[in-house]
Amino acid sequence: MTSLTERAEQAANGEQPTPAVSKALPYAAPPAGQPLPEFNFEENPDYPTPEMVPVHIAWLRVRHDVRFVAKSDQHKEKNRDTGQTYVKYNFRGVESALNAFGPATLRHGISIFAVDMTTSYRDTTSSRNSKMREATLLTTWQIMGPMGDSLPLLKSAGESLDSGDKGTAKAQSLALRALLFNTGMIPTGDPEPEADHVERGEAPQRTALDYRDEIINPKTSPGRLEQISYELRNARMLHIKVANENGDEETLDALGMRHYQERTGGGQ
Repeated sequence: MTSLTERAEQAANGEQPTPAVSKALPYAAPPAGQPLPEFNFEENPDYPTPEMVPVHIAWLRVRHDVRFVAKSDQHKEKNRDTGQTYVKYNFRGVESALNAFGPATLRHGISIFAVDMTTSYRDTTSSRNSKMREATLLTTWQIMGPMGDSLPLLKSAGESLDSGDKGTAKAQSLALRALLFNTGMIPTGDPEPEADHVERGEAPQRTALDYRDEIINPKTSPGRLEQISYELRNARMLHIKVANENGDEETLDALGMRHYQERTGGGQ
């Protein structure tokens, strides 16, 4: 290996510097397009080998290890009159989810990847008339097991309100938390309130006709149609009938599904 000074002198003399080789690397990187070399876990005691079982068995073992996660996180607020801080409610945050699932997924060779994200934003206000930005994110996840096989793709949604630039990051964290707790079926015994709680002020709610116009718009992507279905379900508007592009009455649910199938080829 040449020193930094020697390589600098070679470059100053117009010579091609001798490449430095790091002793920390266990192997040289393969040429582009070629698979990575096999990694022998047995020769690396710091990285124990997970048992080679199908992904659904590995995920079941993760659930068996986690079992229960209590609501140990606290949402605190300050009393406007006394100035004293009090605990308004307890919840399970994303850190609780990662602390519970992180070691278990490593132990059983489970990897979790976000393979697709669809986002939407709107401006709103809090109950104190502060300007807020609402971020809604629908994420598609891949859960891969130690043998390289995967569970069917899963979806989860996250929503947040923020006055700065952290809305998307918060929504991503909430989507991951929802995936881990819901797919893991980890109980608490109590309904979970929102971790990042902001009281909403008066904000205009989208109408059925507004959603109708967005659904039939040919520029609306299939991913956005999926998200509209999620929004309509939360607003309990799926059953509302509207006049479709042909003038016939159709529920928003049926209208959205039909256009989604037409744009993805599912209706052919």
